[in-house]
Amino acid sequence: MFSCSLCEKEFVFTYSLCPKCRRVKHLISLYDDKVYSTLENCLVRNEEQIENKENLQIKKEKKQIENVIETRSKKKDLK
Repeated sequence: MFSCSLCEKEFVFTYSLCPKCRRVKHLISLYDDKVYSTLENCLVRNEEQIENKENLQIKKEKKQIENVIETRSKKKDLK
């Protein structure tokens, strides 16, 4: 049993790549540089994008906290 050469997570018996990684390799052979550019554009984030994502997450968390506080406040008013 050997680990996959690409992902190093899956174990393979007869091939050097697991089925998922073979699929990626096949896509690379079909689309060549387009695969790389798509991965870079879709998955890799620059500093500005990371900051925007963090700010969005912070806003969501603040909203959740406000909702919890509001709900608790309403429960106290009902008593």
